[in-house]
Amino acid sequence: MLNFFRRQTANTKDDVLSGLTVALALVPEAVAFAFVAGVSPLIGLYSAVFIGLITAVLGGRPGMISGATGAMAVVVVGLVTIHGIEYMFPAVILCGLIQIAIGFARLGKLIRMVPHSVMLGFVNGLAIVIGMAQLGSFKILDLDAGEMVYLSGIRLWLMLGLVGLTMLIIVGLPRFTKAIPASLAAILVVTMISVGINRSGQIAGDGISSNAIATVGDMLATHATAATASEQLANGQEIVPVEASIGGGLPKLFFMEYLVPEFSFETLKIIFPFALTLAGVGLIESLMTLTLIDEITETRGRGNRECVGQGVANLVCGLFGGMGGCAMIGQSLINVNSGGRGRLSGITAACCLMLFILFVAPWIEMIPMAALVGVMFMVVIGTFEWASIKMISRIPPSDYFVMVLVAGYTVVMHDLATAVILGVVVSACVFAWKHATHLGADTKINEEGSKVYQLHGPLFFASASSFKELFDVQNDPEDVVIDFYYTRVYDQSGMEAIRTLTEKYQAANKRLHLTHLSEECRTLLDRAGELVEVNLSEDPQYHVATDRLA
Repeated sequence: MLNFFRRQTANTKDDVLSGLTVALALVPEAVAFAFVAGVSPLIGLYSAVFIGLITAVLGGRPGMISGATGAMAVVVVGLVTIHGIEYMFPAVILCGLIQIAIGFARLGKLIRMVPHSVMLGFVNGLAIVIGMAQLGSFKILDLDAGEMVYLSGIRLWLMLGLVGLTMLIIVGLPRFTKAIPASLAAILVVTMISVGINRSGQIAGDGISSNAIATVGDMLATHATAATASEQLANGQEIVPVEASIGGGLPKLFFMEYLVPEFSFETLKIIFPFALTLAGVGLIESLMTLTLIDEITETRGRGNRECVGQGVANLVCGLFGGMGGCAMIGQSLINVNSGGRGRLSGITAACCLMLFILFVAPWIEMIPMAALVGVMFMVVIGTFEWASIKMISRIPPSDYFVMVLVAGYTVVMHDLATAVILGVVVSACVFAWKHATHLGADTKINEEGSKVYQLHGPLFFASASSFKELFDVQNDPEDVVIDFYYTRVYDQSGMEAIRTLTEKYQAANKRLHLTHLSEECRTLLDRAGELVEVNLSEDPQYHVATDRLA
């Protein structure tokens, strides 16, 4: 299904129009994640502006969209709740510095260690999470009960009808014209219909707004009111709807509006764990998104540059009172689907979002949530790798298990970074288990009467025990040769197993010859004494893994 997003190379018009589409989709996401983090909607919107603009200019993946994300918000909320919002800004700044250091250390290439099964699980799990997140738009705050309830009656049918119309336009419009992104056209058409319906008739008394079709403005009011509803009910008060808007002025440096924590070791102890977690979560999600966009566009981004770009963006975001952020896979896929390929698309999205805040907030708040939900449902359909359902009989069971595990963990825990790490760890364990049994030896007696062990397979921590069991020290002749020509020694455990074996032959007063060993193994075995001979005349064909990277 990733072919759904493939297009020809984009141009300036496609980048600008797709950027505008993404900006519209960023509004509810940034606001929702701000409420998750326990901060005001404007902080989420400003974060999306700074993160989106700077990563579009400095990042390593043109066409990828970054902003305020749920992955970062769930980390930030703990810091804000325990220590206060004033500690959030230096934590985001420190997060940026850590990410910059990781980029300059060229550690972004570690994303290559993520197996394809983990990538499939990540993509499928994320598609399900994005889809489930849209269900919240089908709820409204019941003022009498003080809780969110699902839409019913005419509201529900109108919502479903407009969501379906949005998806129909996105699918059908490209068959007639590609002059305008289908997602943008769908939003505009459904918005005009929504405005007409809301002005022609209203439904009163069953929620925050009397609008028949919920809009972005209604969503803002619902979130703001829901934040205080439980407290008002607990105090025996009537729930009072709270006004909310995305409108605001230019952002200011955080120390101009908030108290600045004392710069001390105690402050560092508070913010460093959160900053380190933010940096790790942000980079994992960003690099995974980069890899996915690479696959879709059949181009290659630069992981280390993306790390630096994300770091600079978070550094500036923290300075201007933001909550930090990273790459957004949903909005990135909207951008790609709309034809956005260059840096201009991300720059346009960030600039348009800033213009929304400054000048056109009332108009943006008229956009129906149904239009944005329809766009995101199309992203879900295009993101999910449907072919993976049929792979169960075509790929190793262990790979399918890893894919399901990553997808399941993503859906249940909503933690993409941990899901990826878990998948990599499980894949590594499976790989080690499989290859631990691949070590073997062919034996023969040569013309000098020496017993020759010709080893095959990898020698590392998982196969070290099997290596030791290959030899019969007590019954071997006085002269033994171990040939490592077809064996790769990968780690210290492998070298330690060789050293232990040489000591056993030495204790049995038998002469041992080791051939085709790496330089590290030779150095380690220099202490084995005269009874162990390492053949220096042979040119080793396989080396310890670190030799090959030097």
